[in-house]
Amino acid sequence: MKTLSFWIVALLMSSFIVSCKKKKKETNKVKTVKTDTVHIEGRQTLLQYPGKVKASQDITLAFRVSGTILRIFVQDGQQVKAGQLLAELDPTDYQIQLNATEAQYQQVKSETERVIALYNEGGTTPVAYDKAVYGLKQITALYEHHKDELSYTKLYAPFNGFIQKHLFKAHETVGAGMPVLSMVGQGAPEVEINLPAAEYIRREQFSDYQCTFNIYPGKVYPLKLIGITHKANANQLYTMRLQLMTEGLPMPSAGMNTLVNIHLNNGESQELKVTSGAVLQKNGKSGVYVYDPQNQTVCFRSIDLIRLTNNGYAIITSNVLKAGDIVISAGVHRINDGEKVQPLPPVTQTNVGGLL
Repeated sequence: MKTLSFWIVALLMSSFIVSCKKKKKETNKVKTVKTDTVHIEGRQTLLQYPGKVKASQDITLAFRVSGTILRIFVQDGQQVKAGQLLAELDPTDYQIQLNATEAQYQQVKSETERVIALYNEGGTTPVAYDKAVYGLKQITALYEHHKDELSYTKLYAPFNGFIQKHLFKAHETVGAGMPVLSMVGQGAPEVEINLPAAEYIRREQFSDYQCTFNIYPGKVYPLKLIGITHKANANQLYTMRLQLMTEGLPMPSAGMNTLVNIHLNNGESQELKVTSGAVLQKNGKSGVYVYDPQNQTVCFRSIDLIRLTNNGYAIITSNVLKAGDIVISAGVHRINDGEKVQPLPPVTQTNVGGLL
């Protein structure tokens, strides 16, 4: 009986020792990680974006008063000069209104002049004088207003340009402010493109602008930057406006499509490329874990993230990274700075997936 008890106790102790050894082995197990190599990114020196030609000025013209259109003096596509009469409302009602106001104005003016003369001679009171002067100011303002309304029955070209389209015809009634004609300026047209945020943040590197048109093969048009909006639209795009330089070249028309070339000045900074899965945020900084083959540990290194590509890479710059460095490319949130790791074997024809 004692012998049996001894063997049971020995067996239990042996099982306990084996279990502890297994736990210790599992605790000291080195993590296996996937790695990738840092590469030099070929410097991007040219951006290309589709654009559209815009008129230098593109507006709609409207009467400042309502009425019935009497005549329209221009046709669609017609070239006009600044100050040229384009259209006219029937002025009858406004002329009658002005005539009535003018008669009242002349009457009040004569009466006011009589009161002022009496006042200067001491023949009337200051109250009567003030009332007369105030009445003249009121009728004068009304008289000038009605003169303006009569003048507003004529519509003039605000600048040199072309009539785009009639929006109303003669004998139709329009309200004040309703567009009657559309017009574009004849100055040098502009080109408009939309930039994604990744390129907007690099706008300080833009150095030169040109555009080309399929309908003008072999012709390259210089462009001059007008400005870039500092607020993105609903599609998260930033609008860039460029002046089209057409000296000695055919004049493109508003609405034409074009291809805009933007040349970049990248300076002296060296851009590198790593797998996007290698990049992580730590303590508010972007960085990667660099693998040291000698001691088999990883070390966090800060980077500047330039942009992400469509094929799964991150374009970065760094003062401490160089081409050929090995970085952890997956599972970066499960390891710690200084931790010892075991890289997966590289992918080969006989080791598909790098699992062997």
